[in-house]
Amino acid sequence: MTRQADGANAGADPAAARLPSRVAQLLSALFYGTCSFLMVLVNKALLTTYGFPSPIVLGIGQMAATIMILYVSKLNKIIHFPDFDKNIPVKLFPLPLLYVGNHISGLSSTGKLSLPMFTVLRKFTIPLTLLLETVILGRQYSLSIIVSVFAIIVGAFIAAGSDLAFNLEGYIFVFLNDIFTAANGVYTKQKMDPKELGKYGVLFYNASFMIIPTLILSVSTGDLQQATEFNQWKNVLFIIQFLLSCFLGFLLMFSTVLCSFYNSALTTAVVGAIKHGRRLEILLFNSEQPVKT
Repeated sequence: MTRQADGANAGADPAAARLPSRVAQLLSALFYGTCSFLMVLVNKALLTTYGFPSPIVLGIGQMAATIMILYVSKLNKIIHFPDFDKNIPVKLFPLPLLYVGNHISGLSSTGKLSLPMFTVLRKFTIPLTLLLETVILGRQYSLSIIVSVFAIIVGAFIAAGSDLAFNLEGYIFVFLNDIFTAANGVYTKQKMDPKELGKYGVLFYNASFMIIPTLILSVSTGDLQQATEFNQWKNVLFIIQFLLSCFLGFLLMFSTVLCSFYNSALTTAVVGAIKHGRRLEILLFNSEQPVKT
């Protein structure tokens, strides 16, 4: 009798184990979509409404927030990731380069185009991710999924058909952001082995390795000087939104890793693209005029 009960329990275990996994997949996708949507809103306000001239400095603030939050959490034993050793850069490569490229191109592209056109171009992340997952991870997708991906692209072009203004600089930044986003998602999925760095280690060391080179880039391009001379630093609302963007930067990076951990990189790319199509973005940020001082 006991053996029969054990056998029944054993038979039920796989199904029971799959249910939390499905819940985790859905919740992680929803979490990522929400963080990504909020990040676009806040960054759009900073870079266009307030006219903040330094997207690289904004990225540095987001990296610094990520490092501090994860390090304090590790010290308080809330999370765990391995201590630094000489093998970690090898384990991470090329993620740090993709990480900073994704960060800077994403911030630089936000204010260059209208939101309808920005939405269309960002959706090219999806087929790029599908291609890279096939090449790098060896994952195969069915014909129905491939057709669905290209239907998303066609639908985005139809939706933005009334706003096809050409901006070469904006196009370049958005396409670079698409490439970096797709590659970052695929390689993040590849590197998140719990026996190695784990999701927290990937986040922490990515930000740690790239914050100094990004700071040097900011100084050499004059981006840091523009940030320090910006005339809104006495504006309390601007400072609150700047700090909120830094915190959301951490949440976005964490939610991206979490979504990729529980889902495929393609799922993460699709969720990230969906949030750009929300009508609320267009309604809230229809004006591109900076705040007058």
